[in-house]
Amino acid sequence: MKKEIHISYQNKSKDLGAIQIPGSKSESNRALLINALCSNPGKIDNLSSARDTELMAALIDSNNYEINVMDAGTVMRFLTTYFALTNQNKLMTGTARMQERPIKLLVDALRTIGVAIEYQQKEGYPPHKIGGFEKQLTNSISIDGSISSQYLSALLMLAPTLQKGLTLEVENGATSKPYLLMTIELMKHFGVTAEIERSNYRVKPSIYTFKAFSVEPDWSSASYWYSIFSLSGAERLELTGYRENSLQGDRALVELMEPFGVKTTFNSKGALLTKQTPQLPTAIDFINNPDLAQTFAVICAALEHPCMFTGLHTLKIKETDRVLAIQQELHKFGADFIEEDEQWTVVPPKGNWKETEVFINTYHDHRMAMAFAPLACIMPSVTIESPEVVNKSYPSFWSDLEKVGFAIN
Repeated sequence: MKKEIHISYQNKSKDLGAIQIPGSKSESNRALLINALCSNPGKIDNLSSARDTELMAALIDSNNYEINVMDAGTVMRFLTTYFALTNQNKLMTGTARMQERPIKLLVDALRTIGVAIEYQQKEGYPPHKIGGFEKQLTNSISIDGSISSQYLSALLMLAPTLQKGLTLEVENGATSKPYLLMTIELMKHFGVTAEIERSNYRVKPSIYTFKAFSVEPDWSSASYWYSIFSLSGAERLELTGYRENSLQGDRALVELMEPFGVKTTFNSKGALLTKQTPQLPTAIDFINNPDLAQTFAVICAALEHPCMFTGLHTLKIKETDRVLAIQQELHKFGADFIEEDEQWTVVPPKGNWKETEVFINTYHDHRMAMAFAPLACIMPSVTIESPEVVNKSYPSFWSDLEKVGFAIN
């Protein structure tokens, strides 16, 4: 396993050609769970090659008592709910970092429904033991939606299997709401309707029926290519397989990148990126798209453009404390990421910073590696520590960079 890789970019071509990004991890993991609940499961096409999705596929059918999700937060939340409400006794565990990521809201909700769950170490955190589900105690629960939409998605996907169905009364709004809406659309594809009335989500007892489904390429992963396109001087890039009417919330990337001078046109092959005159924004709200924050922090710093970010309160409980990670790595080339009153401001670097080389720590976080890699477009070289972290969501990332002229050694 490589400890680090060195990236440089010498390509002067204005046309970067076409790139096929792997299937969406978010769509894949939801489709796998719903498929497992179908009366006659089928084959999901174009599943993500991400390690998280491979874990999901392997663990959902596991007969093992101990379920180790490693560092996959989505898998932890989805499978805790799946095993709990399908009455399977399991011990849910993961990496040291996973055992620092809270799961209390979800466990409280499952206990209210009637599931026996016991924490094995620290109250409110994995590992936890699922001990049985004999009787549904209620068909309506209140849950805070501001922490993670994955709790809501997990409960909604399992709701039709409950004898009394389930109504979620969501308090404090739903963070990353597009992911919740993606869940509801996928449920609908497989024959189950979620009724939405203000902040209430109601699902009646229903049966999932398999229907052919092909996963769209991942929009979160596309953000790194938008960054490369913005910083490289290229004027054309084709990202194949993308749909204008996407289920993925990070499809908002198209509109978010327009002020940075990137125009997206959809055709039969996918998304075509071309250049337009930039009108850089003074502020961006990431409440619905927190996974894009690292990408935009790097773009703004690289363009020497100060910009205020909001909606990042969930970043501190991700694979790492992403706010702190962004701050520390931007410092390395003279930029900053200042936090004050739920606002984060990118402070651009000054001087001859583009003439230096930079070493980027990844903090075991795939998005740190991929968000900072595009700096190689404007700096002599970028060194990325622990490059294998990209396997979590985009295993072919480094080889795809080589296809467009990046030198990696």
